[in-house]
Amino acid sequence: MPGKHLSVVVTRRLPEVVETRMKELFNVTLREDDTAMTPDELAAAMQDADVLVPTITDQIDAKMLGRAGDRLKLIANYGAGVDNIDVATARQRGIHVSNTPGVVTEDTADMVMALILGVTRRLAEGIRLAQSDDWQGWSPTAMLGGRIAGRRLGILGMGRIGQAVAKRAAVFGMQVHYHNRKRLRPEIEDALDATYWESLDQMVSRMDVISINCPHTPSTFHLMNARRLKLMKPDAVIVNTSRGEVIDENALTRMLRAGEIAGAGLDVFERGHEINPRLKKLPNAILLPHMGSATREGRIEMGEKVIVNIKTFADGHRPPDLVVPSML
Repeated sequence: MPGKHLSVVVTRRLPEVVETRMKELFNVTLREDDTAMTPDELAAAMQDADVLVPTITDQIDAKMLGRAGDRLKLIANYGAGVDNIDVATARQRGIHVSNTPGVVTEDTADMVMALILGVTRRLAEGIRLAQSDDWQGWSPTAMLGGRIAGRRLGILGMGRIGQAVAKRAAVFGMQVHYHNRKRLRPEIEDALDATYWESLDQMVSRMDVISINCPHTPSTFHLMNARRLKLMKPDAVIVNTSRGEVIDENALTRMLRAGEIAGAGLDVFERGHEINPRLKKLPNAILLPHMGSATREGRIEMGEKVIVNIKTFADGHRPPDLVVPSML
């Protein structure tokens, strides 16, 4: 299936350099604006394409896959996660699914540290005060935050990003702890100087900072539920750059309002861009619009991975980033 004869439909605007390269290689249909496709537009794209390039904003469930045309053979997701795609149903219909792992690791780990510092040092509150007319100058007791050196960091999910966070946290003098579906190999654990906790409950109850770095799967939905959030120390903080569904957002909001948790830094939310209105009003919560991987370098590298996956598929080979059920 030569690339130029391959019909590729992209659902969102991508970096210009990526779109230019796609036009050189494939018969590509690009999005004219940066709005998400409606369900009907997405279904129409899946009728016409050999390859669909969606993003996390495109929900491709079993019902949507039922509207796909016979031509569709590859869904080359522009993103590391694939929880927006029913991979099992796609495979049953003979449709391969690929993603872009690895390229967002460093950028997301940077953002985790930014949120940890932002929450513990009260940066958002400080910015608001400095921009207001209420600041009367420096005071020995004003805007006191906490030192992160010596604090215990509990990482929930010790994959690529979790390990990158661990390396950064160690440089800041934090003690690294983690809970993972599988324990790391001893040599990796030793290199990271990380302490493994088999019990998530026990880890959560002893940490000063919790970082959510696990994917969203049926088993991780509300993994940090109301009961588990209540195990956190009152002076602890939680940050999430992974998936919003891992935390019970309503329970978190209640506890932040009551002072039962000291603070939160959130780059993702349980209902996508629909953030709990009460959460928006809290001074002890830093909220970001899903910026974890938002660097020019990272987004271009994601596009390059998509192109390699499509080109490899077009040449009759297995895409290097093929997603299989055992990975989920």
